[in-house]
Amino acid sequence: MNFRAFFSLCIISIVATALTVPVTTHAQEAPYSPPRTPWGDPDIQGIWPGNTGVPMQRSEDLGERTTLTDEEFAERAARIEEQAAGDLEEFVTSDRVGLGPPSYWTERGRAVRETSLIIDPPNGRLPELTVEALRYRDEARDGRGLPGAWQGEADRPEDMNIYYRCITRGLLGSVIPVIYNNGNQILQAPGYVVFRNEMIHESRIIPLDSRPHVNSDIKMYMGDSRGHWEGDTLVVETRNFTDKVAIGSNGAGYPGGPGYHSEDLVVTERFTRLSDDTLSYTATIEDDKTWVEPWTLQIRLDRDDDYKMFEYACHEANYAMYDILSGARAEEAAAEAAEPEE
Repeated sequence: MNFRAFFSLCIISIVATALTVPVTTHAQEAPYSPPRTPWGDPDIQGIWPGNTGVPMQRSEDLGERTTLTDEEFAERAARIEEQAAGDLEEFVTSDRVGLGPPSYWTERGRAVRETSLIIDPPNGRLPELTVEALRYRDEARDGRGLPGAWQGEADRPEDMNIYYRCITRGLLGSVIPVIYNNGNQILQAPGYVVFRNEMIHESRIIPLDSRPHVNSDIKMYMGDSRGHWEGDTLVVETRNFTDKVAIGSNGAGYPGGPGYHSEDLVVTERFTRLSDDTLSYTATIEDDKTWVEPWTLQIRLDRDDDYKMFEYACHEANYAMYDILSGARAEEAAAEAAEPEE
C-alpha cells in the first residue's frame, strides 16, 4: 500500500469515529446527582414547604392538559396577587365575617403552570367511588353520614372529624398544601428518614432496614411506614391505617375532596431530589374499598431554609370543642324553655 492510500484510509477512519462518538453539548448535561450523606445515601434533607398555588383536581374543561397556557398562567398569577393584596388590608371590606382565620394567616403560594396535583388518572381528577364506599358514607352514624366540620349535630366530640378535633390530618392531609402550616422537613440518620410536617406537628420515623410492617391488627392515624432506596429515589410504603381519617379537603374530607378511606388503604410515596432546591414528591393511593382504581398526586417541593416551622398549638378538648358542645346544649335548653306549656 502506498503512502497516499494509507493516508486516505486514516482520514476515513478518523471521520467515521468522529461520527459515532456522542457530542456533549450544553443541552445534554448529565442528569442531576444529589449529594450524599456521610453513610452514602442520597441527601434529601432540608425544609421543603408545599405550594398552595395548584388545585388538587384539574378543571374538567382542561381535559388531559397538564400545564396552563400563557394566558391562563397570567390569570392565575393575577388572582394570587389580588388575594395577597387583600391580606394586607387593615380592616375588612365586607360586613361578612367568616369562621376561619384572618386572611393574613393564609399562605397564598405562587403561580405555577401545573393544572392539578393529581397526575393519574390522566384527566387529573379523582376516580369514582366504589358502591361500597358510597353506601358507607351514606349510612355512617345511623344515616347521618360521616362527620365533616362543625356543621350539623354537636352531641359529642365524634360528631366532628379528627382534624377539627386537633388530632391529625392524616398522612396525606399533612403534606397536601392547604391554607397555612405547609412546611415539611426531612432529616436523615443511618437506616432512618424522618419526615416532619408542620400541619398538626406530625413526624414519621421511617426505617430503611427491610423490617416487616407491624401486625395488621394495629391501626394508626398515620399508618405504619417502611422505606427503601431505588437508585436516588426514596420509596416509602405505608399501611395499617384507621378508617377515621380523610384525605384532603382541609381535613373535612366529606362531602368535598377525596374524603375518607378504608383501613385497606396503602400509600406509596416517592421522594426524588431533582436539583439542589427542588424535590419531587409523589404519592400513589390504593384502596379498592373506596376508589375504583388507584390514583397518584405529585407535589413539587422547593427548598427554603429560611422557612420557619411554627408550632401548631391546637389540641383535642381545646376551647373550640368545649364551646361548640356547650353552645349546642345551651341552644337546646333555650329551645326547650321557649316551648309553650301544655
